[in-house]
Amino acid sequence: MSVTTYQAIAMIIYLVAMIMIGLFAYNRTSDFDDYMLGGRKLGPLAAALSAGASDMSGWLLMGLPGAIYATGLIEGWIAVGLTIGAWLNWKFVAPRLRSYSQVASDSITVPSFLGQRLRDSSRMIRVVAGIIIFVFFTFYVSSGMVAGGTFFEASFGLNYHLGLVLVAAIVVLYTLVGGFLAVSWTDVVQGLMMVTALVLVPIAGILHVGGWSEMTAAVKAVEPNIFSLTAGMSAGLATMGIVSALAWGLGYFGQPHIIVRFMALRSAKESVRARRIGIGWMALAVIGAGMTAIVGVAVYQHDSAQLENPESVFISLGQLLFHPLVAGFMLAAILAAIMSTISSQLLVTSSAIVEDIYHAFAKRDLSGNDGVLLGRLAVAAVAILAALLAWPRSDTILGLVAFAWAGFGASFGPTVILSLYWCKFTYQGAIAGMIAGAVTVGVWGNLSGGLWDLYEILPGFLLNLLFAVVVSKMTYKPNEEIEKEFDEALAGVSAD
Repeated sequence: MSVTTYQAIAMIIYLVAMIMIGLFAYNRTSDFDDYMLGGRKLGPLAAALSAGASDMSGWLLMGLPGAIYATGLIEGWIAVGLTIGAWLNWKFVAPRLRSYSQVASDSITVPSFLGQRLRDSSRMIRVVAGIIIFVFFTFYVSSGMVAGGTFFEASFGLNYHLGLVLVAAIVVLYTLVGGFLAVSWTDVVQGLMMVTALVLVPIAGILHVGGWSEMTAAVKAVEPNIFSLTAGMSAGLATMGIVSALAWGLGYFGQPHIIVRFMALRSAKESVRARRIGIGWMALAVIGAGMTAIVGVAVYQHDSAQLENPESVFISLGQLLFHPLVAGFMLAAILAAIMSTISSQLLVTSSAIVEDIYHAFAKRDLSGNDGVLLGRLAVAAVAILAALLAWPRSDTILGLVAFAWAGFGASFGPTVILSLYWCKFTYQGAIAGMIAGAVTVGVWGNLSGGLWDLYEILPGFLLNLLFAVVVSKMTYKPNEEIEKEFDEALAGVSAD
């Protein structure tokens, strides 16, 4: 059989497995709570790997190795910032959010939790938050579909639009059918595939070039400063670049598709095990991505004739070092990274439409079956809209990934933290902070030069925090019900 045939077999096995998991989850989804949050029955392994897989996307297997391959470990500061941010998120947000979201009328989305926690009778928080999620995630999902279409075009020579439709159809099918459980269980498989591939490729590459000493000597011969974290930058630019890269970690506190996993845990206590598993997975993954790039330099010697696109270093090494069938599963790992993120974002967007925007205006509550049906219709609608946006293959959509990360981090991050740790936080303060964060990101992200080159998430996050605290102090009124609920939520963390 040809190399392409072996790789196609591997891809088919992977795609069929994803569909089967979706069908399996379908039989365990009976109401809207199950569809959107899995009935709060997610174990620590599933929660940790699901959060990691839905977070990283194709950036982990293509973007990060490509950047380090091209310019060295100076590009690794983002990975450091993300790892620190993920640990802090699991440590300080996960247990309290799990406990508090259940105490706060068993909230199943981040906006509904904020609305109930802050007693926003106007429902403005849920509407504003739901609209932010809908707008940004529609473009976020679209960028993933662009990546999926490009992946099939580069790997198998398929037409871009055919690849886009294939990715969209598979992801929508298992998300549409199985809901949160399908997304979480497929994320477990996808997360294991990703980290396994990122461990095996550099190990095989080091053996291929003759060992560790031979590998490092070959790399230094090509680029002596490749292991430097500040090479080629002035002190001012280095500081700006490092601060901006580390600031990516702030985004974790406000990413709805990640922190919703905390709400789905079986108990607050299990966040400890989940944190250890999740950060262990992440450390292996980012180290593997960095080592893949370093090994790629040793193997290809920065020879553009052999490796025209730095972002293809993981794909090229997999095809060089392994049997075509195994290389096919390496390719499937990239697709897994793309699909796991799309599915999580589709589900969160669907929940924002149904649970937050619909409920803010509807005059009646949804029954279990009606809620699931409307949730599935929302998934399909958002997927179609995202696919239409991705059809022209716009670079602008791909560029919105970093912008959307900053937007969510600056809009929701301080709001979530204050809601969990400050009893006197008010809904007026939350709305003011969210708007301040979103507007700052929008303005700052479109300016350049000097201080404006600082990643927009940092000023957005800080201004959100400032507005939220000042406005809350101006509008706070004692509320025994809120204080009692706050204490009950803390007691829930301690009890677990």
